[in-house]
Amino acid sequence: MDLATFLGVIGGIAFIFYGISSGGSISAFINIPSIIITFGGAFMATITSFRLDQILSTFQVLKIAFFGKNPDYEKSIETLVELAEKARREGLLALDEEASQLEDEFLRRGVQLVVDGVDPELVRNILETELSFVEERHKVGVGIFETITGFGPSFGLLGTVIGLIQMLRSLNDPSSIGPSMAVALVTTFYGAFLAYVVTGPIANKLKLKNADESLLKAIEIEGILSIQAGENPRILEQKLYAFLPPKLRKNLKKEREVEEVYGVKEKA
Repeated sequence: MDLATFLGVIGGIAFIFYGISSGGSISAFINIPSIIITFGGAFMATITSFRLDQILSTFQVLKIAFFGKNPDYEKSIETLVELAEKARREGLLALDEEASQLEDEFLRRGVQLVVDGVDPELVRNILETELSFVEERHKVGVGIFETITGFGPSFGLLGTVIGLIQMLRSLNDPSSIGPSMAVALVTTFYGAFLAYVVTGPIANKLKLKNADESLLKAIEIEGILSIQAGENPRILEQKLYAFLPPKLRKNLKKEREVEEVYGVKEKA
């Protein structure tokens, strides 16, 4: 579970409702026609912008945003180093059994290509092509939420214009001007709420998830090709850690040092 996504979305909604309730009644912000115009219009315009199968994948994309696991770079690097050590000791064919036990499907496919004796350049092309298609699929998910983010305020403004037109038609009744203006502005509020509290932040989180997964797969591609080339496992480890940002490398190093110290204490 991605705690940051839950805290951000739920916290944002909670703060807005707190601000509304502290200044008056929440019921003043509830207007069914405004909800239909803003939310319904934004979602229908988004459906028009994409294929139906892409729209149906939205729930799966949401699952990634809220429940997607952060990539374990260190575990993947350790796995690649272990495979490199076994390949140097026993040869590439010895990785056949190891490949079948790998949980990471992308890594398993890459190792299997190496075991099958596929040309290194072809291995790179196959894996990079798969990576590019994964990124394209992720971009569609991001694009859906970015489209909703763009349409939300627009339909909110459209609802406001509709409300103002209705208000102007009843200028002969001054008592209705205030409530009509309030209803007109509520649609603008709905559009901003949808875009800046829900769909916009989710789109940004999906971009981050996509970048993390792309980095992990880039590390795995380089590791697989290095194993095929017979590189020294220690050199391979240093090369793969070079993919990570310096701050992340330091954090992993600190975690490893703590584990080593804890292990020594535990044995003592």
